[in-house]
Amino acid sequence: MTIVEGLGFGPLLGVFLTCRHEREMIRKKRPDGVRSRHHPSNRDMTGSRLDRPLIEDAVTYLSPLLVPTPVEDSPALSRILGVPVILKLEFMQPTGSFKVRGALFRLSRLTSEERARGVVTCSAGNHGLGMAHGASQLNVPLTVYVPASIDPVKLDGMLSLGAEVVRSPFPGYDETAEWARRQPATDTSTWISAFDDFAIMAGNGGTLAAEILQQVSAPAAVVLPVGGGGMAAGAGYVLKETRPSPQLIACQHVLSPGLALSLESGEAVTRLPAIETVARGVEGGMGSLCFSVLESRVDQVALVSEQEIMSAMLWMLREHRYLVEPSAAVAVAACLEKRFIPPGGPLVLILSGRNVAPAVVKKVLCHESD
Repeated sequence: MTIVEGLGFGPLLGVFLTCRHEREMIRKKRPDGVRSRHHPSNRDMTGSRLDRPLIEDAVTYLSPLLVPTPVEDSPALSRILGVPVILKLEFMQPTGSFKVRGALFRLSRLTSEERARGVVTCSAGNHGLGMAHGASQLNVPLTVYVPASIDPVKLDGMLSLGAEVVRSPFPGYDETAEWARRQPATDTSTWISAFDDFAIMAGNGGTLAAEILQQVSAPAAVVLPVGGGGMAAGAGYVLKETRPSPQLIACQHVLSPGLALSLESGEAVTRLPAIETVARGVEGGMGSLCFSVLESRVDQVALVSEQEIMSAMLWMLREHRYLVEPSAAVAVAACLEKRFIPPGGPLVLILSGRNVAPAVVKKVLCHESD
C-alpha cells in the first residue's frame, strides 16, 4: 500500500501513472531541477526537487492538520461557460487562504537547529499568515517582510499570531523581496520563499490538486490565479501526471503577467515593476523554479483587468454570497469574461482566499456605483 492509499487517497495513484513514451518525453523536456518519480534517492528533507515522494510527504503531513475544503456547483458560471463549473472553496482554510498548506509543510521540514535560529520570509499577505500560523504552533521565531502596500487585515493577522513584521519602503512584492534578502536577519535565519520552493509547491498546489481529484470525478480543467507560481506549479505537476490530464488554466493580472511573459520569452521573468492594484497577491514576477515546472504543464493563460477583477468580486458576492479577496477574483473574472477556451467537461475553479480589508471592499462597492 502506498502512502496516498493509506490516507484514503487511493485514486491519486492514477495521478502518477503515464505511459513510458509520455514519461520519456516529459523527462527530456524537464530542467535539471525537476526529477522523475523513479529516483528513490530524491526523497529528502529540504525539498530540493518536486517529485512524487515530496508530494506524498506533503499529503501525509497535512492530512491530520487540515480538513479538506468543500466543493460546490456554480450554476451561474456553468451557464456562462457552457460546461459544469465546480467551486473549490480554499478560502475556508484556517488562515483564509490556500497558503497555509505550503507554509505548514515547509516549516515541518526544518531541522531542530533551523527552528531555533528562526525563519525569515517575504509575503504580500497570505503566505505570511500561513507561516505565522505554523510558526506559532511549532514555536519557531518568524520575521515577515511585507510591502508598504500590505493589506491591513493580513498585517493584523500576522501580528496577532506572534510574527515580527517589517514593512519595506517599497509598494511592490519583488522590490520588497530583494530588499528583505539584504537585511541582517537573513544572515542567520532560514529564508523561505513564498512560492519558489519545491516544498511550498508540493504543499500549496500538490496537495490541493490531489484533494480536487478526490472530490471531483474526471475534471477537464482546473482554473486558478497565478502570481509567483507556487500553487500552479504544484497543482500542474499532479494534474499532468494523471490520465486523462486536466487542463491547467492560469489567470493573471494583465498589467503583471509574469507567467505569460515567461512563456513568451522562454525563461522566467522574475521581476516586474510594481503596479497599483487591489489584487496584491498576483502582482510581481514568476519564480524561476516554479517556471521550470510550469513551462511544459500550463495549457492556457487568461489575462484580466483591474476593473474586471473588482466586478468579479461583486459578482461572487451577489451570486454565491461569498466575499473573496481580489487575488481569488482574478480567476473568477477570467471565467466571467470568457478569456479562455473551456474544455468539454467539468471545470474546477479555485477560490484561493478571503482576506480583504474593509477599505478594499469599500473601493469595490464604489466601483460598482460609478
